[in-house]
Amino acid sequence: MGRRVVLGMLGLGVAGVAAGPYLQRGVENVVSKDPTGLAGLLPGGGGFRYYSVVDSVPTRTAENYTLTVDGLVDHPVTYKLADLQAMRQRRIVHDVQCVTGWRVPATPFEGVPLADLLDAAGVRSGATAVRFSCFDGSYTESLTLDQARQDGVLVALKMQDAPVNHAHGGPVRLYVAPMYFYKSAKWLSGITLTPTVQTGYWENYGYDVDAWVGRSNGRDDAPTG
Repeated sequence: MGRRVVLGMLGLGVAGVAAGPYLQRGVENVVSKDPTGLAGLLPGGGGFRYYSVVDSVPTRTAENYTLTVDGLVDHPVTYKLADLQAMRQRRIVHDVQCVTGWRVPATPFEGVPLADLLDAAGVRSGATAVRFSCFDGSYTESLTLDQARQDGVLVALKMQDAPVNHAHGGPVRLYVAPMYFYKSAKWLSGITLTPTVQTGYWENYGYDVDAWVGRSNGRDDAPTG
């Protein structure tokens, strides 16, 4: 299933380039519910494509955004946007690589290292993985605990040196620099420590659980950047 979806998305990408000037105006405000994501493949600003797996996503602001860290931790906590902004920030500049083939080079992301949030919560000995949930109500992702602690994994508050906007998953999204972009969950609302890896939304459609750029999803010739 996964490989067929990828090939279909690549073909649709060519058509999207031709149709883009007529469709781009409404892309950031209109998203389609589509389990393959094909309906969301349209040219976006800065080379990005906009995807959603639900009809619409509620907007969150500094006043009503929250991020919960729970599960197998000693200190469950809920952060507001201002709490995250007050923490140590890390800036990463890395290529963004989508499994469907498009790529945006040297993209800056900035935010709280995920490892810092895990340390603050106190990970219990039975935890081996981290599950991410999103306020769109549908999207999920997971990493192993070792993957989650890598330097290239952020709870991102900025993208391209500006606050992460709603279309790109703001006000807070996950960013996993060394993996394909579907691992970087948008509209992040929950971080849960779990005893085992729980497959995310796209893994249930055949994508690899371990999504290392150039080493997974049958795309070993992809640029690593």
